[in-house]
Amino acid sequence: MISASLTKEFEAVVGSENVFTSEPERQAYSYDSAVLEPVTPALVVRPTNSEELGKVIALCNENNCPITVRGAGTNLSGGTIPDKRDGIVVLTNGLNKILEINEEDLYAVVQPGVVTAQFAQEVAKRGLFYPPDPGSQAVSTIGGNVAENAGGLRGLKYGVTKDYVMGLDFFDVNGQLVKTGSRTVKCVTGYNLAGLMAASEGTLGVFNEIILKLTPPPAASKAMMAVFDDVNKASEAVASIISAHVVPCTLEFMDQAALKHVEAYTKAGLPVEAAAILLIEVDGHPGQVADEAAVVEKCLTKSGATAVHVAKDAEEKFKLWEARRNALPALARAKPTTVLEDATVPRSQIPAMVAAINDIAKKYDLAIGTFGHAGDGNLHPTILCDRRDAKEFHRVEEAVDNIFDVALSLKGTLSGEHGIGMAKSKWMEKETSRATIDYSLNMKRAIDPNNILNPGKIIAG
Repeated sequence: MISASLTKEFEAVVGSENVFTSEPERQAYSYDSAVLEPVTPALVVRPTNSEELGKVIALCNENNCPITVRGAGTNLSGGTIPDKRDGIVVLTNGLNKILEINEEDLYAVVQPGVVTAQFAQEVAKRGLFYPPDPGSQAVSTIGGNVAENAGGLRGLKYGVTKDYVMGLDFFDVNGQLVKTGSRTVKCVTGYNLAGLMAASEGTLGVFNEIILKLTPPPAASKAMMAVFDDVNKASEAVASIISAHVVPCTLEFMDQAALKHVEAYTKAGLPVEAAAILLIEVDGHPGQVADEAAVVEKCLTKSGATAVHVAKDAEEKFKLWEARRNALPALARAKPTTVLEDATVPRSQIPAMVAAINDIAKKYDLAIGTFGHAGDGNLHPTILCDRRDAKEFHRVEEAVDNIFDVALSLKGTLSGEHGIGMAKSKWMEKETSRATIDYSLNMKRAIDPNNILNPGKIIAG
């Protein structure tokens, strides 16, 4: 346990009101959105400015206390579950200021605890656009998005979080401030440490300030829903659209199992009798939007869509996308435990991946609803189960192994956007190589000799 004297040292840095020691307070930070065993931290500390953050990190390192930095705890890979060795959770919700929005040079500077959706709204008020839109954006933080390299519905056209990180300041394990990147469009000064920190999951440093690229918003958009009586036709339509050299803003997939749960939850008027639907949006200049929408509709019809519904106004478009964003909470109501994965494959392999998921569901007698960002090959097979049923959950674990094996056999990856954390670290060598693991471990040991920065995540050993 953390000694009373060390607790007082933390209180001297951040104030006693920002050090949480009671059992109920600490238990609140023992888990995240992954289906893993919770670990209660020894202490929870909430710095409210940069100076406090640096001092907290240095104090943890001097006393060999493992640190887990936590934003909103929405990640799905166990990245914010504390270490068992008297782990300390460092909260970023006290570092929640938008420091600058530069309309002339198209960038913003934020602290790590800024909520993603709130930031996007503030940017929009200035007539600008921040494209990354993870499903948890209403509560997730920019720091967490960078740490996990979060994606979202717009990833197909606009990319993921790392594509908008121009630079950042972060504290090393000694509490020293490291600066990398710039407010300029081009910057090749030194190593690309900002790129290294994206998807590092808190294992290499602790973010202090983040410089984000902004863009002008699209002038027009058009959304549509395509209905299919066969899952394979829907997945083949995705490949057809991309091969027609149209890159939609969003291209999303839901199978019938997901559809039924989402419609019961949202009452959005989704066609629950369909085997699958695609939700598509094209954006850009009005003329480009009209041309690309026509090409997309042609591809959908040619691929066997039984109906294509074009949203007639902004309200109808919002209703469609709100239904998609509610896919996970809708599915999560069905059973006590929801295991959401994000195995990702090349777009051309989507039909094979969808077919394999359906075969795996039958093989292991499990309910699996699949939705996801089909346009970039990032599917979310969602297993609905009850972890208290040991036999069923053993089948779930075998099914997850099988899903990843198939994804890798199709030249895919373990994670398109959820990160590795604790949940997927055991598969890392299977996708990469022993040399990759050793190289990563050597880097980690050099940067963090005491292994206090989110130990046990990504590379377990």
